[in-house]
Amino acid sequence: MKLAKAYGYLRKDLEDIEATINQVIQADHSVLREASTELLKAGGKRIRPVFVLLSGQVGTYDLTKLKTVAVSLELIHMATLVHDDVIDDAEIRRGKPTIRQLYGNRVAMYTGDYILARALEEITMLRDPKIHQLLSKTIVEVCRGEIEQIRDKFNLNQDLRNYLRRIKRKTALLIATSCKMGAIASGVNERDAHRLYQYGYNIGMSYQIIDDILDFTASPKQLGKPAGNDLLQGNLTLPVFLAMKNKTFHEKIEHLFNHSEAINEEKIQEIVQDVRNSDAIEESYALSNRYLNKALQKLSELPDSRSKNTLMDIGKYIGKRRS
Repeated sequence: MKLAKAYGYLRKDLEDIEATINQVIQADHSVLREASTELLKAGGKRIRPVFVLLSGQVGTYDLTKLKTVAVSLELIHMATLVHDDVIDDAEIRRGKPTIRQLYGNRVAMYTGDYILARALEEITMLRDPKIHQLLSKTIVEVCRGEIEQIRDKFNLNQDLRNYLRRIKRKTALLIATSCKMGAIASGVNERDAHRLYQYGYNIGMSYQIIDDILDFTASPKQLGKPAGNDLLQGNLTLPVFLAMKNKTFHEKIEHLFNHSEAINEEKIQEIVQDVRNSDAIEESYALSNRYLNKALQKLSELPDSRSKNTLMDIGKYIGKRRS
């Protein structure tokens, strides 16, 4: 089953959201307009809007309100991608040149700032202080995550706790916030809104762990970037942390990071193969599954509905993802 098929009945509403995103990012300045449009054209799963709409169906479904939430959250996600690519000196995302590659770091940073500002401007159309408080706290945590990612580049003096906190801020919080903001905008009671938040958080953790696994197991064509790209950027992810329990492998990573100026594709592919040949991949999937099971448990506490079934299907799809 393809993921999009699970929520195919939301297609028209998602198309409406996509059209609104395109409208919102249009800038008077030609460079900002072109750069923002290029980013939108690069595509993406738009999973945050999906979570907003499905969570909204648990309450009173109001597309006008939910669209505002979904557009804002997707724009924030897009802004973080632009900033991440600058931090990582990334040339390719989803198989296409990044904004920094096309326009340079300065334009890329201003483009990310512009998209973030438009997201904040969009959310002001909703006057619920709970939504603004939740969004503000989430943005603060996402920014802290970006700073920590810079700090931890090529740093072996970190542990699994650092990694889990980083992916929480990088991925899980925005998905959790998507679920809860959709619920708040639809008048869902506080207890069920919190359950949806916990579902989103655990799904986000599971999703990011699998993304980090795929960085070692998927092909460059599937990834839209070179395999082992995170390690190339000096970012330690779960499979590497687990593989480093082997002393020989730990020494190899230590040597690699101590001579980061000499890192090349050949050395990275050797490390990728070492990780594939270790138990780290299966151990990583096991941790991903623990988060997934927590997500499904929280979801099971909600009243039965079509949207609940769809959220279940999405969770199960994510858990089985191997490409």
